[in-house]
Amino acid sequence: MKAKTPEESKAIITDLILPGETNPINNLFGGELLARMDRIASIAARRHSRRYVVTASVNHVAFQKPIPLGSVITLEAKVSRAFRTSMEIIIDVYIEDRESGQKVLANDAIYTFVAVNDNGYPVEVPPIEPQTEEEKERYEAALRRKQLSLVLAGKLDPKEATELKALFFGKEKK
Repeated sequence: MKAKTPEESKAIITDLILPGETNPINNLFGGELLARMDRIASIAARRHSRRYVVTASVNHVAFQKPIPLGSVITLEAKVSRAFRTSMEIIIDVYIEDRESGQKVLANDAIYTFVAVNDNGYPVEVPPIEPQTEEEKERYEAALRRKQLSLVLAGKLDPKEATELKALFFGKEKK
């Protein structure tokens, strides 16, 4: 299977925050943002795998800044790493300043999707070849995040989590 770059999976959505999507203090409901992030992440995963995809987990969400009523937001998603049948997708959410047009990072998230066939069974996905420094950093960190998830779920013995151990004890010498 031919490797793909993260850029090939990139998906971008720009949207306006309307009154029915906000809470009593006129900020976007967190659930509304989660739904938008899930959709954009699924588009990136589908572009990478060229298959149906399902959300496997929401690994991380950071609501760093409130998103006020009337804001223009842009969500950007890319596959950061592909494993056998799963893909980690990083989503960045930006608020556009009305006067300057400058975009400021407001929120970010990491989702995991699994590619499935027409019957809903997992299928293999192409590997990722990161190109930029940021893509390379995200690619490397994805394995640590996956190992941590597996250790916490009891699916991986902590002694086998080589990338996590390297964070604390350095790389093993051979």
